[in-house]
Amino acid sequence: MYRIMIIEDDQAMAEAMGKQIRSWGNECLCVRDFQNILPVFVEYDPHMVLMDIMLPFFKGYHWCSEIRRISNVPVVFISSASDNMNIVMAMNMGGDDFIPKPVDLQVMTVKIQAVLRRTYDMAGKVPVLEHRGAVLNLNSAALTYQGERIELTKNEFRILQTLMENKGKVVSRDTLMTRLWQMDSYVEENTLTVNVTRLRKKLEGVGTKVSVDLHSDTLWVE
Repeated sequence: MYRIMIIEDDQAMAEAMGKQIRSWGNECLCVRDFQNILPVFVEYDPHMVLMDIMLPFFKGYHWCSEIRRISNVPVVFISSASDNMNIVMAMNMGGDDFIPKPVDLQVMTVKIQAVLRRTYDMAGKVPVLEHRGAVLNLNSAALTYQGERIELTKNEFRILQTLMENKGKVVSRDTLMTRLWQMDSYVEENTLTVNVTRLRKKLEGVGTKVSVDLHSDTLWVE
């Protein structure tokens, strides 16, 4: 069973899409508050997002960019503006597929199944890193500990990923900065220090047994 989040301001269309999705045994949430989409996304933690482009307050492109900051969950855009320029822009903004309006529910179902299969079934087990009860999901970029989800920024996630991959070993600050650059996270030394300090506070705040230590020019997770 997959959780699918629908961000569509045409309520009748959203409900029709949701009914079709539920008929295949999946869960579905239709967003109602179009000013505060990200908190709803974080709480619902969907496996997929269906995103209209033209929304109240902010376009779907904006919300896709916000989601991409914290998650790699597949985003499928829905729009009546189905010209090549909008399709290309949707893909460039982080979309995984595009469904033109008016939505054909059978086509929508096939596309959803294909994206879910591509993302989850073919991936096999979800790649995770575990250390002292804390689990870092490499797909969703989320850290969980004793059932509690700890939200990480992109840089915090990549720092913790690198350290957990080398748990018990010392990682130099230069090595970590080089790794972040390779991941397209361009950070300066002061920025690295700020991110590590913020990451430590988040881990301490939920009482994990994982601590990130900053000492001289080296970092490690213990």
